[in-house]
Amino acid sequence: MAGRINDDDVKAVRDAVPIDAVVSEYLQLRSAGGGNLKGLCPFHDEKSPSFQVSPSKGLFHCFGCQEGGDTIAFVMKLDHLSFSETVERLAAQAGITLRYEEGGYNPAGQRGERTRLVEAHKAAALFYAEQLSGAEAEIGRTFLAERGFDQAAAEHFGVGYSPVGWDHLTSYLRGKGFSDKELLLSGLSQDGRRGPIDRFRGRLMWPIRDISGEVVGFGARKLRDDDNGPKYLNTPETAIYKKSQVLYGVDLAKKDIAKASRAVVVEGYTDVMACHLAGVTTAIATCGTAFGADHIKILRRLLMDNGSARVIFTFDGDAAGQKAALRAFEDDQKFAAETYIAIAPDNMDPCDLRLAKGDEAVQDLVEPRTPLFEFAIRQIVSRYALETPAGRAAALDEAAPIVARIKNGASQHEVAVQLAGILGILDTQFVVKRVAQVARWARDRGGRGPAAPPERGARRNDPQGPQGAQAPAGRGPSGPALNLRSPAHRTERELLKLALQRPELVSPAFDAYGGDEFTAQPYAAVRRAIEDAGGAEQGVGAAFEYLARVRDAAPNDAVRAMVTELAVEVFHGKTIDETYAGEQLVQVRLRAVDLRIRDVTGTLTRLGTHSDPEHYAAVQNELWVLQQYGQSLRNQGAAAL
Repeated sequence: MAGRINDDDVKAVRDAVPIDAVVSEYLQLRSAGGGNLKGLCPFHDEKSPSFQVSPSKGLFHCFGCQEGGDTIAFVMKLDHLSFSETVERLAAQAGITLRYEEGGYNPAGQRGERTRLVEAHKAAALFYAEQLSGAEAEIGRTFLAERGFDQAAAEHFGVGYSPVGWDHLTSYLRGKGFSDKELLLSGLSQDGRRGPIDRFRGRLMWPIRDISGEVVGFGARKLRDDDNGPKYLNTPETAIYKKSQVLYGVDLAKKDIAKASRAVVVEGYTDVMACHLAGVTTAIATCGTAFGADHIKILRRLLMDNGSARVIFTFDGDAAGQKAALRAFEDDQKFAAETYIAIAPDNMDPCDLRLAKGDEAVQDLVEPRTPLFEFAIRQIVSRYALETPAGRAAALDEAAPIVARIKNGASQHEVAVQLAGILGILDTQFVVKRVAQVARWARDRGGRGPAAPPERGARRNDPQGPQGAQAPAGRGPSGPALNLRSPAHRTERELLKLALQRPELVSPAFDAYGGDEFTAQPYAAVRRAIEDAGGAEQGVGAAFEYLARVRDAAPNDAVRAMVTELAVEVFHGKTIDETYAGEQLVQVRLRAVDLRIRDVTGTLTRLGTHSDPEHYAAVQNELWVLQQYGQSLRNQGAAAL
C-alpha cells in the first residue's frame, strides 16, 4: 500500500498550481467581477454560468449544484481520481517531488492505478512515435504522405507506428517497470497463449488525448491487406478511456474554440489534421462513436454558450453521413450555440478536399451555410412526393414533431415558417399552429416526446436570486430555507463573506459574535466553523491556510460547501472597505439586539406587576440595557460595537 503523502508537499502542490490555470484546461472562464472568474459548470448541465473560481483563494464553487472545493477537489471530482492520484498528477505538472511518510519515496508499483495507466500510455506514445522513423514503418509514412502530411505534421499530432511483431510494446513497457496486470488494464496489451501480447500491430497510431492533454488511448489505422482487423481499431473502454467522453484534437483546439466561440466537428483523425494544417484550428472528431450528449457537454464548456457560438458539422454527403447528421440533430437542442452542417463538393471529406483543392477550400468549407435543423428537415421531407397534397400532409406529420422539439418559442415559430416554405404549403399559419399543437401535446404528456419542458426548479443558476443559497434536498443543514430577499439573511451572508474573504475588515469584532446572532441555521453553522478554526483573526495575512482550516472545521459536506460558496461569491457592495464592513457588523448585531428586546418585552408582559419584584426588576434592567445599546448602535454605528 502506498505511503501517505507528506502534508507539506500537499500544501506545496496547492500553492504551486493556480486553480484558474487548472480549471481553464477544462472550460472557458470569464471575469465575474471582484477578481473572480465564471464559466459553465462541468459537474451539471446548465445554460448560463453559475460556476465561479476565486484565484486569490484557490477555491471554486457552483451556485447551481453546490459542488465546491480547492484545486485538488476539482481534479478529483472531474477526473474521478483518488486524492493521492490527484496530488501526484498536479505535482508532476508543477515539477514537485513528493515525499511519502510510510516507507520514503513512493515506488512505481505503488502509484495509483489511473496514474499508472496514464504513464503507460505516455510511454507507449513515445515508443510508437520513435517507430515511425524505422524501415518497417515506410508503409505508414507513405500513407501519411499520400494524404498531404509530412514529418512535421506527424510530430505535431504525435502520430506513430506499431510494429508487426507480437510483443514489441509489451516488452518495452515491461522494461519500464509496468506489470502485466497494468498492461492488460490499460488496453495496450491483450491476453495471448503465453501471456500478454500487443493489441496494436502493424498499424499507424494516433494518440488520443483528453482535454488536459494526457494520452488516454489510441486510434490505429490498418495499413496491410493481410491485416484481418477493422479499418480503424481503437483502445477498448478502460478506467481512463471512455470513447463517448473523448474528442480527438480537443487538447490542441480548446483554446481556439474558446477564443473564436466556434467548433468544427469532423469525422476522422486525418480530417482533424487536415483542418488544423489548413488553418481551421478549432476542428475536433469523435473516436469511433457517434457525436453525443457527453461530447456536447465538453464543447459547451469551451464555447460558454454565448449568443454568437457556432458548431459546424462536416459529415459526408453519403447515406452514412446523412444518418450521422440526423443523429446530431437529435441532440441539437442541448446546444445553446447555433449548429450548421457543411458538405464538401463531390462529398469529399476535409482531408481529400485539402489534397484536391488546397487549404483555402477547407477554410471555405467550414464557413456556416446550412443550419443543421434545415438540413435535417430537408432530409426528412425529401422522402415524400411534395407535388401532391397527400405527400405534403404526410411530410408535415413527420417534420412537425422535429420542429416542435425546439424549446425557444421565437425560434420554433421561425423554423415552422421555414418548414411551410420547404413543404410548399401556402398557408404558413396552418403549419405554425400544427407545430405549436404538437408541442402542447408533448408537454401534456409530461415531456415524453418532442419539446419536453425542462424540469421546473431543477436548475438554480443565479447566485443572487432568492433561491440561490438554498442547498438541494438532503445536502443542506437543517433550518429554514435561505432567502436573499430577507434583509436578515442577506446581511448575515455579506458578513460571513467578509469574515472569509476580507477578515482584516471585520476582525477582531466579528470573533465576539455568537452563532445565535445568525438567524439562518446554515449561516450559524458557518459561524461556528470559523470559530472552531480559531476565528477570523487567523485569516489576516494567511488566506489559503485560514480557508483550509475553516473548511476542515466544518462538521459535514453541506457546511463545507456553504463555506466554499461564501468564500468565492462576489460582494453586493460597490466599495468593500471598513465602512462597508462596519455596516454589516452593525446590522447583524442590531438585528440580534432587537430580537432580544422583543423576547425580553414578552417576558415582562407575561410576568406582570404581581411577579417577584426582584426578578421583575432584573428583567426590566436587562431591557433598559438592551434598548440603550440598540440606540448606541443606531447613533454611533461600528464605534458602538
